[in-house]
Amino acid sequence: MTDRPTKRRGLGRGLSALMADVGAEIAPESAASGESASTLSVRMLSIDALHPNPNQPRRHFAPDAMRELVSSISERGVLQPLIARPLPELENQYQIVAGERRWRAAQQVPLHEVPVILRDLTDTEVLEIGIIENIQREDLDPIEEAQGYRQLIDTFGHTQEKLAGALGKSRSYIANLLRLLQLPGEIQTMLIERDLSVGHARALITAADPVSLARRVVAEGMSVRQAEALARDKPNGNADGARAGKTTTKPAKDADTRVLESDLSASLGMGVVIDHRPGGEGRIIIRYKTLDQLDQLCQILSVR
Repeated sequence: MTDRPTKRRGLGRGLSALMADVGAEIAPESAASGESASTLSVRMLSIDALHPNPNQPRRHFAPDAMRELVSSISERGVLQPLIARPLPELENQYQIVAGERRWRAAQQVPLHEVPVILRDLTDTEVLEIGIIENIQREDLDPIEEAQGYRQLIDTFGHTQEKLAGALGKSRSYIANLLRLLQLPGEIQTMLIERDLSVGHARALITAADPVSLARRVVAEGMSVRQAEALARDKPNGNADGARAGKTTTKPAKDADTRVLESDLSASLGMGVVIDHRPGGEGRIIIRYKTLDQLDQLCQILSVR
């Protein structure tokens, strides 16, 4: 028997608590008066004492969104504190961990001070928080969001379950977005440009020729259900298949079953087929390629 695979670590030190800070708001009068919210340890710091993080994952700030934020801050102040850490080489100077966009907008108002939560964070944690803050952007396209989740998983060893718990998402939501990264680049571009919805793209993942089907979906303005039917009826990408009278001998799997197959395959590193039948019964087929994979599977199944 081989050794069991090393278990991935969970979320970083204190990350869940930090996420609560990122989402915290303070009353406008507190920001204006400089009073701190004791439960959040918020303090008012000079704009000049704060410095952007050169490794911040987000480098582009949309002009229209910035103008809206500047207008909001000029009317209500900065309601959500920035998060920063001390710069050891500079006295009373701090590096922005989360909230650079608010900091830039506050300078345009202009404000002289902004509310800040100070935290002692490692370089790794700063990068981690930067990715997570980027994921929470309202203007994020689904491919950018999926790439953020993939980076958190690959770089920091997080599991989908841990990310879902910390970010307030369902595991299936994260799993479905990650599957979009399996699509060809042309379809990913359609998602980025909002020509296709996530629902459309999910319907095309299992198609043999997803690019051709995607082009037809966009050209004809198909609904998600129509896209699913197209992928189901013409798995080889032949647009005339159904018209020629071809029929399927077996009902197509629903999207949830396909997602579950993909999730199990990713977790086990082996091919998984789910044969779910009406009435609730069915079977699961797991394909292994080597004796080592069989050994690993036996260890997983024997864990109680």
